[in-house]
Amino acid sequence: MNASVLVPLPVVLPLFGAGLALALGRSARAQRVVSVVVLGLMVVIAAVLLARADADGPQVMHVGGWPAPIGISLVADRLSALMLLVSVIVALCVLLYSLSQGLVEYGPDIPLSIYHPTFLILVAGVSNAFLSGDLFNLYVGFEILLAASYVLLTLGGTADRIRAGSTYVVVSLASSIVFLTALALVYAATGTVSLAQLAGRLDELPPSVALLLQLMLLTAFAIKAAVFPLSAWLPDSYPTAPAPVTAVFAGLLTKVGVYAIIRTQTLLFPDSPLSDLLLWVALLTMVIGILGAVAQDDLKRMLSFTLVSHIGYMVFGVALASDDGLSGAIYYVVHHIVIQTNLFLVAGLIERRGGSTSLERLGGLARLSPVLALLFFVPAMNLAGIPPFSGFLGKLGLMQAGVDDGGWLAYVLVAGSVVTSLLTLYAMAKAWNRAFWQPPAVEPDGAAGPTTDLHRKPVRTGAQVSSKVAAVALRAGMAGPAAVLLLVGVAMTVFAGPLFGLTDRAAADLRERTPYIEAVLPGGAP
Repeated sequence: MNASVLVPLPVVLPLFGAGLALALGRSARAQRVVSVVVLGLMVVIAAVLLARADADGPQVMHVGGWPAPIGISLVADRLSALMLLVSVIVALCVLLYSLSQGLVEYGPDIPLSIYHPTFLILVAGVSNAFLSGDLFNLYVGFEILLAASYVLLTLGGTADRIRAGSTYVVVSLASSIVFLTALALVYAATGTVSLAQLAGRLDELPPSVALLLQLMLLTAFAIKAAVFPLSAWLPDSYPTAPAPVTAVFAGLLTKVGVYAIIRTQTLLFPDSPLSDLLLWVALLTMVIGILGAVAQDDLKRMLSFTLVSHIGYMVFGVALASDDGLSGAIYYVVHHIVIQTNLFLVAGLIERRGGSTSLERLGGLARLSPVLALLFFVPAMNLAGIPPFSGFLGKLGLMQAGVDDGGWLAYVLVAGSVVTSLLTLYAMAKAWNRAFWQPPAVEPDGAAGPTTDLHRKPVRTGAQVSSKVAAVALRAGMAGPAAVLLLVGVAMTVFAGPLFGLTDRAAADLRERTPYIEAVLPGGAP
């Protein structure tokens, strides 16, 4: 079987599923079945694409039969297929979590008619961005996922969500304008937006023109990836959304921006004069982001700042522009998608169990819910880079690449990586201590705080759901997907050797460029 016929399916299937879910808007059960089946099929397809891309090289589909650079090309190479597989696994876990949350809050028969189609459209946009073989289709992928994210971010229509959504919309529109302007300039300068064709034509431009185009593309992608100093919007936008929405945003949306940086820097600007600038940006993103996390007393805001901080590790690997640096960056992207999503899902469980995500109001959760304590502790230590977890292995790979680089600035980044890791451990330990280990908060009048109060009350449910069903759904339906992601993070440690082997091969392809170019343009035609 020619695997190239599968390449468009990760985009087409969720769009078809979104239309079907919208048509079935009066049936909650039908919507749930459609969404789960579509994402389950996508996991299988992404796994097949990754296997074939690793064995046979990039899998290419020219949409409509129009070859590149005339038509739109969708390309599944090792990098894009790996990102696609991890993303759909995470999206499926988040969807299952959100289904159980909806069952507890609204009952089994009340349809979330907007949520399911919008979630599938978001997944389609992410998939399109990963598989896109030209800049304009990458822009379309960004706009699809951003349009869906506007809706998801403001679900419920509360004042905080509308305010956060307004900030998110303004920032996203600004980045889209920069990206669209860069697209126009790229086409004016080269006559194409095909990534494979641009790889040759950009080399022929005057250095000043190429530098301007690179700066504009980097600026657009840095906003989307929340790279400092273009990251201030993220900690104010993400914490207000529902837990599943925040989790999928944290896991996927910023990583699409990181993917775009990796793809364009390696394919279009392989000998970048901006390497030192990227190293400084990576350092500032790591350090300033984690300092913001340490200062927070709200768990969701703390995790939002750690999200920003750890984007710096990925930019560090890209800036090194070596095989080991790129391999470490890819591994760390995969690790971070899983772990950050896991932590935000657990934060949602903590909010439901403790009544708040404020560390001032939480306490004693380890005694009340040992399983929840474990679900938080393992990914928190993984994020902090405690051996032998995948976070430690990813950071070790990046720091080894920095030492091998030998430059003084690379050594500064290695030191910054160590400091950031230690401060991440401090932030996670503080959250663990205050939410799980310390006694429950006590109000000034001596009454028990919200944690103990919630422990004495039954779980709040919809009119159609008994307290027993709600409790089962809460424990199994919501904790289950978080536990699955925890196991995926552990599996990344157990199978770190094969995974690093895959990222090494992906990095070698990115550095060589030829496999991608010749797969899209047979013969490497200019």
